Amino acid sequence: MPVAPGPVLTPMPGGSGPGAVPGSRTCAVLGSPIAHSLSPVLHRAAYAALGLDWTFERHEVGAGGLADFVAGCGPQWRGLALTMPLKIEAVELARRSGGEVRPTAELAQVANTLLFEPDPTAPGGRRIVVDNTDVDGFVQPVLRRFGTPEQGSVLRSAVILGGGATARSAYVALTRLGVTEITVAARTPAKVEAWQPVFEATGITPRITGFLDFPPSDLLIQTAVAGAADPLAVRIAETQAALFDVIYHPWPTRAAQVAAERGLVVFSGLDLLAHQAVRQVELMTGRSVDPDILVAAARAAR
Repeated sequence: MPVAPGPVLTPMPGGSGPGAVPGSRTCAVLGSPIAHSLSPVLHRAAYAALGLDWTFERHEVGAGGLADFVAGCGPQWRGLALTMPLKIEAVELARRSGGEVRPTAELAQVANTLLFEPDPTAPGGRRIVVDNTDVDGFVQPVLRRFGTPEQGSVLRSAVILGGGATARSAYVALTRLGVTEITVAARTPAKVEAWQPVFEATGITPRITGFLDFPPSDLLIQTAVAGAADPLAVRIAETQAALFDVIYHPWPTRAAQVAAERGLVVFSGLDLLAHQAVRQVELMTGRSVDPDILVAAARAAR
């Protein structure tokens, strides 16, 4: 089964482990709204577990504001975690500035991670590199529960509710999990039809329907805003074998509550958030952290 490309980190003296970044550095999560974000909790828990004296901040940055924020980041800045509405903007910024769009972000056309890396063409300079760890955030918890097709995974079909940036990452994740029958149910199907380059790159073209027209499947991934799937809760529980709801606040959602009561396997937004953060920490620090540490920190803070 294909896996997300590994990080290409620049080894620096004084670190610990391959690609480790020495000294105290600053990272942050950006987006709008951002006050609810648990990313600071997760990254700070990772730094504590790894013994790193790093800082992780939270900043409200709306659409169109990413370039100005990046321009104001000094040499102590190492990386940024990005949420809506900045995930597509990040890819555009990297291209426009001569930075790098790594393969998973290029495939999904969406990035949730921005790194400040040394510029090999300008000694002493730096460039931005964007990546996508949301794909890994979907893949890893599902793998832990169902395994790969070679390990007997029962996942053959899936539905994605929603047509935004997170839905794109979910689509790429499903293709990496070996799912071949994918339906994307969106309020605006034309937005999903614009993903054609992504379909061509993965070799799998999904069925595209309206938001209410989804079929039964082995796994439904709910990526729409909080409350959007509440009216569909009973139908989801009656037609799906498992639910991955990307919402983590408020929790449980109506869909997750009804699904759990009916005995479905339920993944939450905390599963996505913690596993994608593990990958972000690896990209930013060059070191790995146990995902269970981040899951526990997120649950304690919720």
